[in-house]
Order: sequence, then C-alpha cells, then structure tokens
Amino acid sequence: MRKLALSDEILLSVEKPARYIGGEINAVVKDKKNVDIRFAMCFPDVYEIGMSHLGIQILYDMFNKRDDVWCERVYSPWVDLDRIMRKEQIPLFALESQDPIRDFDFVGITLQYEMCYTNVLQILDLGQIPLMSKDRGENDPFVIGGGPCAYNPEPLAPFFDLFYIGEGETVYDSLLNLYKDCKREHLPRREFLHQAAKIPGIYVPSLYKVTYKEDGTIQSFLPIEPDIPTAIEKQVVMDMTASSYPEKPVVPFIKVTQDRVVLEIQRGCIRGCRFCQAGMIYRPTRERSLQCLKEYAAKMLKNTGHEEISLSSLSSSDYSELKGLVTYLIEEFRSQNINISLPSLRIDAFSLDVMSKVQDVRKSSLTFAPEAGSQRMRDVINKGLTEDDILQGAEEAFHGGWNKVKLYFMLGLPLETEEDRKAIAHLADAIARNYYEISKEERNGKCQITVSTSFFVPKPFTPFQWAGMHPVEDYLGFAKTVNHEIKEMLNHKSIRYNWHQADVTLLEGAFARGDRKIAKVILDAYRNGALYDAWTEFWDYDRWLAAFEHVGIPMDFYTIRERDEDEIFPWDFIHIGVTKEFLKKEWKKAHDEEITPNCRQKCSGCGVSRYKGGVCIESKG
Repeated sequence: MRKLALSDEILLSVEKPARYIGGEINAVVKDKKNVDIRFAMCFPDVYEIGMSHLGIQILYDMFNKRDDVWCERVYSPWVDLDRIMRKEQIPLFALESQDPIRDFDFVGITLQYEMCYTNVLQILDLGQIPLMSKDRGENDPFVIGGGPCAYNPEPLAPFFDLFYIGEGETVYDSLLNLYKDCKREHLPRREFLHQAAKIPGIYVPSLYKVTYKEDGTIQSFLPIEPDIPTAIEKQVVMDMTASSYPEKPVVPFIKVTQDRVVLEIQRGCIRGCRFCQAGMIYRPTRERSLQCLKEYAAKMLKNTGHEEISLSSLSSSDYSELKGLVTYLIEEFRSQNINISLPSLRIDAFSLDVMSKVQDVRKSSLTFAPEAGSQRMRDVINKGLTEDDILQGAEEAFHGGWNKVKLYFMLGLPLETEEDRKAIAHLADAIARNYYEISKEERNGKCQITVSTSFFVPKPFTPFQWAGMHPVEDYLGFAKTVNHEIKEMLNHKSIRYNWHQADVTLLEGAFARGDRKIAKVILDAYRNGALYDAWTEFWDYDRWLAAFEHVGIPMDFYTIRERDEDEIFPWDFIHIGVTKEFLKKEWKKAHDEEITPNCRQKCSGCGVSRYKGGVCIESKG
C-alpha cells in the first residue's frame, strides 16, 4: 500500500483532500526500480483545472507507454495546503508515487496562460528546486516548459533549463533517449543541455545571449555556442490519425472543470482571425480520421465511465466529417444517455441542425463570438462574419426553440473607435428584436442575451503583435460606453452585460510580449505574495505595480507602446511556419479594413505550406 506524503491530520484540515492523494482510475503506477527516467508532469494551477487539460493527458499516456519512463502528475497545491507545506517544510510530491519531485529526472511544466507564472515559481519553490536554472546542480531535475505560452518563453527563461517548442508527440522520444545516453555515460548537466539544444524544437535559454539597445529594445539574440541553431523550429504532428492519444484517460475522484471524455477532432484553424494566437501557432489545420475518432470515442467512454463526450477543436464546424461523427455518436450511444458537447461551432444552419440533435434547446444557450460590434471592426480583425450571418443565425436559432444567447466581444482592439464600441449594444439589441418579431405562440419564454466583453491583448505571432494597449482607465471607459449604450436600447431588459478586469489584461499583455527582464518582476512579485493571479480572490494589481517599480522596469514599455515594424521581438528566434512578412501584410490589411479568405477558399501565402499537409491548399500543389 502506498504511503501518502501528507498525514491524515493534514488531509483532514485542507479543502478537497482528494486533490492530493492520487490513486484515481487509470492512473499509471510503475516500479521505480524498473524505469530509467522519472518525469513529473506539472500543471501550475489547482487540480480541478489541471485535470481538465487534454495536453497533459496526451503526454502522460505517451510517456507511460515507454517501459523505461514513469510519468506522474503534479498540480499547484491550493493556498491552504501551500501554507502548511511551507511551515512544515513538506516537499511538493507527485500524485502517483507521492515521492518528492526534486528526486525526479525531469519536471515538465505546461504554460497555458500567462497568469499562471507565479504558480510556476510555487511549483519549484515547494518542490525544493532552485528557482533559477543557473543555481541548479547535478542532482537537481531538469525543468522543461511547453504549451502555448512557451512560444514566447523569454519572461520565464531564467527559471527553465529547457523549453519544448511545438507539439509534444514529435521529438520528446529523442530528448528522453539523449538523456538516457548522457546519464549512462555520467555526462555533466551542461553537456546534456548542449546536446539537447541541437534537437529540433528544443530551446535552452542559458545557451543564448540577448543584447539591448539604449531604448530598451533588443539589438541581438544569438547562441553562445557555434554548433547550436540560431532559430528554433516549431514541431508539428502532420498525421493526427497515427499520433498518440489516450484511450484510458485518468478519471478524477472529484468534479473537475471538464468532467467528460474529450475527443480532439483536429488541430489548427482555417480562419485567420488577426487577434488569435492559437489560429497562427497551430497552423496548418490537420484532421483526425472519422474511423479513428469512432474507435477512440467507444474506448474512452468504456474506460472512464463518463456520461459526456466533448469534441475539441478551435473551430469544430470546419471539421469535414462533423456530420458523420455526430450521427455516429448519437446512434451508437443513445441507449447509454451520453451527452455530446459541441464547443467552437459557427452559428449557421448546419451547426444549429447538429446542435438541435444533441442539446435540449429549452435548457441550453447558444454562444456567438462576433468579437466586434461593427462590420468595419470585424473586417479589421478578419473575423469572416457579416451582420447578416449573425442575425440570420440568431433568427434560425430562435425558430428552433432557443431563447438564450451568449455574445462574446473584445474591447480595445487596434483601430477601434467609440462608434465601434457602441455597435456592440446595437447588435445585441438587433438580435433581441429578431426574437420579439416571432409570434408569441412560437416563442420559448423571454429572450435572455448575455453580452460579455474582454479586453484585447496583442499576442506574439499574430498580425496585431505590433499594436499598443491602453491605460486601465481607458479600458474601463470603453466598458462604460457599452454599458450606457445597452441601457439606452429598446430591449435592454433582455440584455445582461459583464466585462473582464482591465488591470489583469495589462499584466497579461506585459507577460505575453515581455523579454527576459520581466523575470525579475515575476520573482519580486512572487516573493511578496503573488500567487494564483488568475483567481479574482487572490489578484492584487498594486503588488505587481510595486514589483515593476522595485525592479526599475516601466510596465508601459511592454503594454502601451506600439511596436516599430522592424523591431526585433523577444520571440523572433522561434519559427512557427507562419512568416513575419505575412503577419506584416495582415497588419497592413487590418489598417486597410481588407479581409483575407480562409485557407479552404484561397491560399494566403502564410508560409506553413512547408509542412506539406493538412487543409493547406498551397501544400497540395
């Protein structure tokens, strides 16, 4: 029987002790004496969030298929246990073995969103691993980062030994095999890192030097060794059907955010929205075969006991076999009362028909993401939706029985005017007006429209990476404009409005486009109590302002400032396939309010045709 790392007394004193005991269904347990590599896979947020992350489930399954590797899971302890572990000097441990992560070969940390950065330091600190990579010795684990935020690793570079740029199914085996060889030959830590830096997609920050101009922008970013690459190439899985996927995902003991089977139907997106980082970094779009998905669905439902299956994709409507897949799931699992979740659908006649088959329209709400209120702004961001598309989709939904609609918009977009912001209220009112034009006999009660706005963050590898942000007071003014305009609308009683925190947006922007100097700010804020910054109850903007001031770095340099077109960005050494020249063209087209067709309509020459596959038209020529 396993001995738990925490005593019964401690477990009974904290919220949700099941977060820390492991032993869940499908968790992998091995004899540590029979493996060569121990890998702690960490999600720097609470268990319920981390257990819902598909990427960790994929890598966990893939690593554990190797007889020589035991991959275990680690999540951020909640604040109650955090206090106890610090007071009692209890080292952070992996769930499966309950062993301290400081004794592992690798600690892999997935970076899904910028506001988890202080939790990364919590993982290392509680794990009793030196926070700075330069301070780690021969007996410390290698700390490796991955995930979407690793596409600009520089704000966290001093804390990590390595970063994996791209999709984990490609070269992780090469990295692990290299480690085994170096371990067998008793090579020093630095030699392993030097050899690892030659593997495509692996970035070792300590082997690159950054110099700066007088104005604070980057002058050069170069390797310090002649035999490692000047650029890091993103790793891409082109054959999604043949790639690794978990047939037996771990089933949590407690309710988590995504408590269901997740079926990844494709990666990438054909749409090319100019604000969307995921749409650029995950190009080209690649699909899993229908037969493959049918087999995974049956196996995963059987092996987990879940009663819901969700189809995962950036744009599910664009999956070419969606109708066949949904028809199969309905017919095959009808007798088991399996619910089917279809996120990321475009609201058109086909999607509404699909949703009506899998949802109780009297209970569910529809989600539209117009992103901008005016047609001018939707052209600026290349959303590919007209007002007619939106209104027609809403009208068809209302006739189909839906009466609850959620609308998502962004404020503070490049080139946005006050009229564009007011247009958000006008669009919401037009949708409500559509509903009340239906005869009372056909209506399903009162119309409920929820308008939500977030504030735009310019992300790396998007056409908007050159854009500046706004001061907090401006963002709040933008939201007040929308709120005032909604109250003036005829159907304002049917419309509810809420908006995102403005100060969080600015810090997210500083992290997203930051350089190595930002690491000092993160460390300073963490040492002064910053933790769980993505959680409203722990968010303290003043603490972060104090950290920037204490370190002597102006936050506005990373946020408010619009970038020069020829500026070297901290992430320019990473090649994602999409070229900087293409992004510049899209930035210009945004100013010209010119749209770019999606990838199935016409090749826009973004550069990812070099990967030879997916839906990319040019790559098939």
